[in-house]
Parts: sequence; C-alpha cells; structure tokens
Amino acid sequence: MNKPIRLGVLAWEVARNHTIEDYARHLDALVAEAAPHADLLLMPEYSCMEAAAALTDRPDPAAELAAVCRYSDAILNIMRETAQRHRVWLMPGTLPRPEAAGVRNRAPLIAPDGQVAFQDKHVMTRFENESWGVRAGNPPGVFETPWGLIGTSVCYDSEFPMLARAQIEAEAWLILVPTCTDSMHGFNRVRISAQARALENQCFVAVSPTVGDAPWLATLDENHGCAGVYGPVDRGFPADGIMAEGKLDQGGWIFTTLDPATLDAVRENGAVRNCRDWPVTVPVARRIPFSA
Repeated sequence: MNKPIRLGVLAWEVARNHTIEDYARHLDALVAEAAPHADLLLMPEYSCMEAAAALTDRPDPAAELAAVCRYSDAILNIMRETAQRHRVWLMPGTLPRPEAAGVRNRAPLIAPDGQVAFQDKHVMTRFENESWGVRAGNPPGVFETPWGLIGTSVCYDSEFPMLARAQIEAEAWLILVPTCTDSMHGFNRVRISAQARALENQCFVAVSPTVGDAPWLATLDENHGCAGVYGPVDRGFPADGIMAEGKLDQGGWIFTTLDPATLDAVRENGAVRNCRDWPVTVPVARRIPFSA
C-alpha cells in the first residue's frame, strides 16, 4: 500500500578529499544533518567521484574513473554503513561499478539494515560513451519500499519519456533522479524533463544535483543545478507543479512530504487525465495535404 513519505533531496556541493576517509566523513555529515527530518534521502549522480582527488595525483578523467572503480566496493561499504548508522533509507548517488561486461553507472538504494538494490543508468551521455566507455545498464525497474513502489531515472535517462513511463506502469508513484551536470544547459534539460515526467504521468519526480566548482578534478570540475521536487500541474498542486526547490548552485537539503493519495485524486478528478490518457500506441505521422 502506498503511504506518504518525508523526502530529503540534496544539492551536493563538491568537496576536496585528501583521503577516502574524507569522503566518508563528508557523506556521514550530510546524512547526519538530514536523517532526523526525512524517511528517505536522495543524493546526486557521481557524487562519490569527489573521492577521486584522494586517489589520483592530477585531474584526469580516465584516471579518476579507474581509481574510483578500484575502490568501488569500499565506497559502497561506506554508503551502506552510513545508512545503517543513521537508520535511514538512502540513495547516496550513483557509483561506477566494474563488471565483466564493462563499467556501469549504478544507483544503489540502501535500506536502514544495509540491504541494497540497484537501478542502472540505461542511456549513456556522450561523455560516458566516448571518454569513459561506461556501458548501458539494466532497463528501468522499481524498488519495493515501505511507501510503495519507487523508480529511479539516472540523469540523462530522465530525458526519455518511455523509461519513466515503464516505471509508472509498474505502479511507481515517485521517481528519483540523481544527476550530475556541468552546465546550465545540462541541468535545465534534466529539470525540464523531470517536470515533464511529473506532468505527463501525474506523479512526483525528485532531482538531486552536484553543485560547485572543483578544479582539482576533471570529472566534477564544474557543477550546476538545484535540488527540486516536482508534481502534477493541476488542481490541488502548485500552479507550476513545484513542490519544493532549492536555490540555484547552492548546496544543501530541501525537504517535503509527498502523499500518493493526492496523485490518485488528481488522476481521477483533475482538469485533465494525463496519466490515464497516455496513448497505448503512437501512430506514424503522415504528411497532411493542402487543398484549395
């Protein structure tokens, strides 16, 4: 049964790490700050890449990826121990996971007892494809949680409507979007996509970005965005669909309580029924002739 959730969403300001323990302390401090105020915490894509500064001697994207891949198990253990220590549901951002078929960008959702499940990024950006060789992961799925089914759409994945739609049709009512964008163009693509997914599916979508400049890293050298949570644009919701939003390029948490019952109501009694009216099949466009 779907239940209301108190959600914390972070704009992660990239910090300089000199040791892997610096990353662990940064993560712990952020979770300690937010855990008393939320049921589930969302952090950004590739936020753990800040640890690469402790593992490499100069900014180099390939070396940073290789270093974090070598420490991927240790970083995942840090994430799990943090969730357990603070007894909170945690999506600590994504991390590169080396596998036999290549590196995947995986988003772990960690339960308070340390159990973990993963959603892979499915569509790679040009940087991931051309500079890193990161491989497409498993298709969209849904996580079973105490609040019902929740989906995750990692950054670029949020720009493809059919991926989120598959999760909605599997009965997810909240989509988590960890993201890492190095320009306002990139961030606005994700933000606008998140708002579109919330509108067309009459669901909630939460976006967690990295922010700040980190010239000591090639991977996270420039980061833009703001934390945000978006919902339907209809009766019973804000006129712009913004449930909560932080300030642009400023680190910190935002919190909001989301009630799935409000989605049921708008899907049934809204001015429009976007979710229900999703076309089952998309017709092939034809040329429309002019006549005199």
